[in-house]
Amino acid sequence: MPKIVITAETGCDIPAAEAAELGVVLVPMHVTLGDKTIDDGELSSAEMLERCRQLGVLPKTSGCMPVDFQRVFDRIHEEDPEAQILHVAYSAATTCSLESALAAAEGRDYVATLDTAHVTVGQGLVVRELVAWLREHPEATLGEAREHALGVAARTRMAFLPGDLGYLRAGGRLSNVAFLGATLLKIKPVVELLDGKLVATKKLRGSMTSAAIALIDYLALREEFDPVRVVFVKSPGLPEQVQSAATEHARALGFERVEWYDTGNVITSHCGPGALGVAFLVRQ
Repeated sequence: MPKIVITAETGCDIPAAEAAELGVVLVPMHVTLGDKTIDDGELSSAEMLERCRQLGVLPKTSGCMPVDFQRVFDRIHEEDPEAQILHVAYSAATTCSLESALAAAEGRDYVATLDTAHVTVGQGLVVRELVAWLREHPEATLGEAREHALGVAARTRMAFLPGDLGYLRAGGRLSNVAFLGATLLKIKPVVELLDGKLVATKKLRGSMTSAAIALIDYLALREEFDPVRVVFVKSPGLPEQVQSAATEHARALGFERVEWYDTGNVITSHCGPGALGVAFLVRQ
């Protein structure tokens, strides 16, 4: 059976070193700082925020272009002409990346795609689960791998607390605007992925620590979750005590493995400094 290579945008927030270990090929998304555009990951997120502070600008993001995928698809094909490629995409409702991947896949019958309808660690969780499944099912076809990934995506739940709503406003990524005055009222909105769109769904008050715990409960207690793992993501500036409280609470709820990741340039550009996100699977 031909080898299946998984590709995903850098906005999935899988660290480059881990992606290499998993055999996942990351395709760069892009961030514009003033008059310069960089690849996601070219700077650390803390460096990017500092650059923005110095320039007096907010970052602007853009998805992968067809040429970004063409380069990756061609490189994989040149290295292994028998390999098949499955692109596990960032939510198509929020960026042009999947459209770019489809354009790049034209004439390349060894490429298939799917929309995870997730971003950051939600998309990353789909990728990680798919890699684990493929290792257990090396005989799987490209179609079977795609169907499995779609099933995982449907079971993935992800939400986050933005650190600064000004970043979401600047990026135009939030589909409803009712919460954009929340900063003035000291309200922390929960932003969820619903049908692939970022939607503010609940208002939380209090400290970031109490809001983090409430976020976990809000997402985890309304359905029967799979306790194997919960994945958190944080942007620069999230206090250590918030991370500790979130970890302790997740374990108290019954999650067996708690993982933490850092936001890359694209996700930091959307959520701002001091943001927190969480993702996990619900039972089938």
